[in-house]
Amino acid sequence: MTRPLIALLGRKDVPTDAVEQYCRYLGVALQSHDFQLEIRRVPWEIHGWAEALDALRLEAAFWRGSWVLVQYTALAWSSRGFPFKFLRVLKTLKSAGARIAVVFHDPEPFRGPRLVEHLRTRVQLYIMRRALAAADLAIVTIPPEKISWLAGSSSRAHFIPVGPNLPIPVPPENALNSSGQNSGTPTIGVFTITGGEPGAREAKIILGTVRHAAQKIGKLRLSVFGRHAELRETTFREGLQDLPVEISAEGVLADQQVIERICAADVLLFIRGAITTGRGSAIAGIACGVPMIAYVGPQTAWPISEAGVILVRPGNPAELHDALVRVLSDPELCGNFRRRNNQVYREHFSWPAIAARFGDLLKST
Repeated sequence: MTRPLIALLGRKDVPTDAVEQYCRYLGVALQSHDFQLEIRRVPWEIHGWAEALDALRLEAAFWRGSWVLVQYTALAWSSRGFPFKFLRVLKTLKSAGARIAVVFHDPEPFRGPRLVEHLRTRVQLYIMRRALAAADLAIVTIPPEKISWLAGSSSRAHFIPVGPNLPIPVPPENALNSSGQNSGTPTIGVFTITGGEPGAREAKIILGTVRHAAQKIGKLRLSVFGRHAELRETTFREGLQDLPVEISAEGVLADQQVIERICAADVLLFIRGAITTGRGSAIAGIACGVPMIAYVGPQTAWPISEAGVILVRPGNPAELHDALVRVLSDPELCGNFRRRNNQVYREHFSWPAIAARFGDLLKST
């Protein structure tokens, strides 16, 4: 018997909504576990909170006894990151008799040095603790022991990593024997760059790293694609004009084009903060089997540690430079990394593996 399942989202992110993509892929995978997932939104940014909550109250009347997967990111429920109304959403669902599972996509608060950022951090911690207490089930996308505010409460939160948010097939067992690099000019891939000033810093780091590799190895190709990538094309072309580096900078692409760009790379750089099991753009590289070099941080944990990823410390350019030259110069290492990525993707980050864990939790809780 198929069970109804609701994924409840806040405002839509543009131009791409990673949380909505997550829910769509999860919904397809959950069909084999006898769940039929429907996506619903609380469009507070369009109609205002009063009208949005009234509409939710009417809808939730039909969800009594059903699981509602409430997707939490701070900015989905507040334009400035103060998501007080998120607790009203949970109260509305509970009053309707729905079973609540909160999926924490942002399991740590936004932090910063300014007074308003300190205040926002405290508010978000308060909201997440209250949401954990109100939920029948909590899902976190990084291991609970890596989340600062879950100390002493980690038994109530269950770890399920995110998938790649792309239609990447699960490799068969014999794919573990694949090896070697792509033929032709060695290609360095970068999937998405942060907007604004953080993106400028990322571009500077990428530029310095590629310059070092080109000086050591020779002819290279830099392929940058995804959100904000096209905005940094001039930076890369001007900074690499004296070196034999072919440059491609493309913005948001169709899913299949993204997969093609990732698979065409010999190595992927991930420096948009530390790599974690909650970063879908990083998981996409693992899913495609591509060797990766990524920043390590406090939330970097298993099963990332089992994948074909070289972890380097932020703020240590020499370590990043050496890692890139090493990957591009060692076909045996690349083959080993591809095999490890295929295995980790199949066992932990593929949507069938993720849906199996969701299905077990929803049926047993």
